[in-house]
Parts: sequence; C-alpha cells; structure tokens
Amino acid sequence: MAARPKLVAVACDPPVDHDQAAVAVLRQFRQVFNAVKSHFQQVEKTVGMGGAQVWALSVVREQPGIGVGALARAMSIHQSTASNLVRTLIDREMLVAVKQGADRRAVQLNLLPAGARVLRHAPGPFAGLLPDALKALPPETLARLQADLDLVIVRIAADEAAAHVPLAGI
Repeated sequence: MAARPKLVAVACDPPVDHDQAAVAVLRQFRQVFNAVKSHFQQVEKTVGMGGAQVWALSVVREQPGIGVGALARAMSIHQSTASNLVRTLIDREMLVAVKQGADRRAVQLNLLPAGARVLRHAPGPFAGLLPDALKALPPETLARLQADLDLVIVRIAADEAAAHVPLAGI
C-alpha cells in the first residue's frame, strides 16, 4: 500500500463575494467527485470489477466469517445492496457462503483464492479515496464538515436513501 500523503492545509485567497464563494466550493466538489471517479475507473481497469465489489472482498478478508448484515453495516450500505454484491462475488467464485448453526438462513462469508488474487492486484484504498480521506481528518474537522454538508443536503432536498448507495455505483 502506498504511503499516505501528508495532510496540508492550503491557504487560498477568500472569494470576493458570495457568488464567487459558491463557484469555488462547486469546483472543490468537482475535484472530489472526479478523484473518486478516477480511482474507481482505475480499480475496474486493473482488476475487472467495480470498487464496491473490491471493498466487499477486503471486508470479508479482514473479518472472515462475517455475515451479510454485518458486511452491509461495515460498508454503510443497505442490506439488499450487500446481498447483491455477495451474490455476484459468489457467482464469480470470489467468496463462499457457508450456512452453519441452527439458523440455516444466516451465512458466513469467506474469501476464496480468486478473491484474494483480486485484492493483491487492486489499487487501494479498497474502501475508496473518500472514506479513506475522511477517516484521516481530525474529529473537529469531520464534525464541521458534517454540519455544513447537512445544510447542503437540506437545500438540495437530497434523497436519504442515496446515503446507502456506494459511490462506486454512482
């Protein structure tokens, strides 16, 4: 895994007016979205599968025997989305689902050799650039960012369900 770049605050001249500030922030969103998109395109080009699938494989590798519900929570996605990811990875022989115990509906997921090969070749971070960058931010910065993005989300009347769709699927 490549070394993380140092976090450096970039000093910029404050925008002259409100409209210029809005345009400057729009450009920042574009930079973020384009970096995320480029990362997922590189993942797909390198290993032939989407970023969400690679992330799911990495979670199963880190937590052998994890269930689908726990995988969904680990990836912050809807359980049906996790089920679809798992089904595809089982069909591609990257994962195996084992039913054990009294409740035969519950499965334990484990990585197969083909899944491990994908992870060896996939560019990281497996969860994607944005989750990795957010985890590296100081808690007070995250709190400010969350509060500010809440205002944007309300202003654009964003669909709450979209919060559970992996960025790789957008």
